[in-house]
Amino acid sequence: MQSIRSRLFIWLIKNRHLLKLKLKPEVVDSNFSVAKFRDEVDRSTAKLKLPKDVTAKKENINTMTAEWILPEHPAAGKVLLYLHGGGFISGSCQTHRMHVAKFASGSQLNSLVFDYRLAPEHPFPAALDDCVAAYQWLLKEGYQPQDILVGGESAGGTLTLSLLLALKERGIGLPKAAFAISPVTDLRCLADSFKYNAHNDIAPMGSWDLWTQLYIGENDPTLPLLSPLFGDYAGLPPLLICVGTHEIHLDDCVHVAQKAQAQGVEVTLTQWPRMVHAFPLLSPLFPEARQAMAEICEFVRSHAKA
Repeated sequence: MQSIRSRLFIWLIKNRHLLKLKLKPEVVDSNFSVAKFRDEVDRSTAKLKLPKDVTAKKENINTMTAEWILPEHPAAGKVLLYLHGGGFISGSCQTHRMHVAKFASGSQLNSLVFDYRLAPEHPFPAALDDCVAAYQWLLKEGYQPQDILVGGESAGGTLTLSLLLALKERGIGLPKAAFAISPVTDLRCLADSFKYNAHNDIAPMGSWDLWTQLYIGENDPTLPLLSPLFGDYAGLPPLLICVGTHEIHLDDCVHVAQKAQAQGVEVTLTQWPRMVHAFPLLSPLFPEARQAMAEICEFVRSHAKA
């Protein structure tokens, strides 16, 4: 049964327009401003502080801004490469350091987050190329593929799957394991859950069509490295895919999990009743988010030790 706290917090998120004294929720259409959206996200996260048991250390990956998020007692020689979400159009070390801190603390792994290039200024394959570059940077720093775990949420979950496919395609050693929270895996956004969960999820109405198109650019949306549902998963490392049953991305997650499992990948698919997009990042606000976060961190810890 859904917790009362999750009902409350999800209701508040879905009705956040009321806090802005607006009667109707936001609709993302041709009037949407990427710059304004980024500014709002940046301002809302600018003053957030890390928990006391985690520290941040600035890093540079080639030309990319990056940060190490470091727990007090990390596992030696292991690292989590975290790919942030933000609809392919937003997100940064600043907006996600608090989220990454939860994974770093829970898994006890030094965690690296970085600013990959964003659409629409930099459509596909810019973000994916940056993810590959960050992974290769870790290899040059002395980490072995079996020492690296990869994960991300939303667009970062999509990029996690795309990164695995890109590494396989380029003959680069694969990480030990990976997790994807609420990824969109077919960027055409044609899955039925985009319709039947449109009013259940917390994503602004219409955002999935506009934001994904900005990332797709002039490319074929069925390219496997763009829409990882169309990829070949044979030989990929263990995967954990986490999704809520009220998400627009539900069918995408189920379909990609089924495909990967059919192709021999060890897949853990967790479907959380009545949960919404990327809800584990809302930990510790309500029990379902705390439990999902704990399970993801346990997945990371167990594979880091193996």
